[in-house]
Amino acid sequence: MRTEPVFARAPMRARMYESFYLRAVSPEDPVGVWIRYTVDKPRGRPARGSLWCTVFDARRGAPFMHKLSDEELRAPSDGWIAVGESSMGAGHARGECGPARWSLRFAGDQPELRHLVPAWLYRAPLPRTKLTSPAPTASFDGVVELDGRDAIELRGWPGMVGHNWGAEHAERWIWLHGVAFEQEPSAWLDVALGRVKLAGRMTPWVANGALSLHGERHRIGGLLARAPQVAESAEGCSLTLTGADGLTVQARVEVPAGTAARWRYADPDGESSDSGEHDVVNCSIAAIELNVTTRAGEPPVRLRSAHGGAYELGTRPGRRNV
Repeated sequence: MRTEPVFARAPMRARMYESFYLRAVSPEDPVGVWIRYTVDKPRGRPARGSLWCTVFDARRGAPFMHKLSDEELRAPSDGWIAVGESSMGAGHARGECGPARWSLRFAGDQPELRHLVPAWLYRAPLPRTKLTSPAPTASFDGVVELDGRDAIELRGWPGMVGHNWGAEHAERWIWLHGVAFEQEPSAWLDVALGRVKLAGRMTPWVANGALSLHGERHRIGGLLARAPQVAESAEGCSLTLTGADGLTVQARVEVPAGTAARWRYADPDGESSDSGEHDVVNCSIAAIELNVTTRAGEPPVRLRSAHGGAYELGTRPGRRNV
């Protein structure tokens, strides 16, 4: 399915957010980039655009973080989104955010991952957050520059390209992506977990995503899957996920001390329950380990990447573990 911006056709009465984003990680060093082009559209008002740039380097400790808001937002004819002079589209991302500048090219040979199954969920009111990965795994080339630092050259860095949108963030969520596994460099994991509040009560965790192993894509989670087992904090998580045909994925993620970025996300209009805001922790150079059983009776496969994991945890302000 073709990737298209949703904000471009949103009616004035609607409230929504949207994000096109990318992550890339060095194959050799614990260095990664996470860049987002985002849309915030309050009810009855035009959409506004923002840029978010985070550069992780475990050797330096705390990541570089900068956000820039710009009223100028458009859907260009040759791309997905443009915020000011910065743009992103199929195969490219260019931009400037404060002291950060980037010019990147990316390519992937995997078809889009549409996390939600069945397809009608993308047209339904719930879940209020929709997500896809136009490139669940991709190779990045180009340069990222930060004032006062040597330019970061990307040459075949593995990563991904994502797209999400909706009227409201989940009450609590986890996003997990993994590449550059030592045992199988072509393997990847892309899964989102969420809890929402319905009738004043929190639902159990629901997982949606996929694992690619030995060239085969395995669906994870879904509405009818067994609820995942989740233990999460700002320092990492332990998950047990299930899928079709006896698939079981046990995932363990560790965030290197002091390397996580902490942001605050707002729902459009702040009209959701509680504060309308979320505290978000993201680390795109996390250690990730998977123990995978693809089919009942088969021996497990162990995958590990020292810094190829991306881990994001979103929760309401003041809640535990963030």
